[in-house]
Amino acid sequence: MALTVLDGPQAVLDATGTHLGFSDWLEITQERVDLFAEATGDHQWIHVDPTKAKDGPFGGTIAHGYLTLSLSNLFLPQIVEITGFSMGINYGANKVRFPAPVPVGSKVRGGAELLAVEEIPGGLQTTVLIAIEIDGGTKPACVIESISRYLV
Repeated sequence: MALTVLDGPQAVLDATGTHLGFSDWLEITQERVDLFAEATGDHQWIHVDPTKAKDGPFGGTIAHGYLTLSLSNLFLPQIVEITGFSMGINYGANKVRFPAPVPVGSKVRGGAELLAVEEIPGGLQTTVLIAIEIDGGTKPACVIESISRYLV
């Protein structure tokens, strides 16, 4: 269940500028990284070869940046539920950055802030800043300005 529930257009508009909460922590396993490599064809050794990666720049395997980005779709529904619309759709992203690598075996979670809401024909467009943090890390693993549209 989401930490924050915004019911209807006015509730979404009123929440502009607020932090919406945090998701649960998720451990990044080698299995998850390997499955992502299979799905995308990205088999770079820093992700999928733990033996070689021990001597690499990160001291072990790391999650793909785009795997970390894709976890925003897992985390966001844990953080916020937007109701009172016929549907919501992903519309894109303004900016995506990967400030820190995610070592396999670490835990990550998402935090979200509703940066902007604008009225569009038939509904609202939101810009949500999603920061995926690493447990014990000093920098976020991924920062996304995610754009969604909610239609009435």
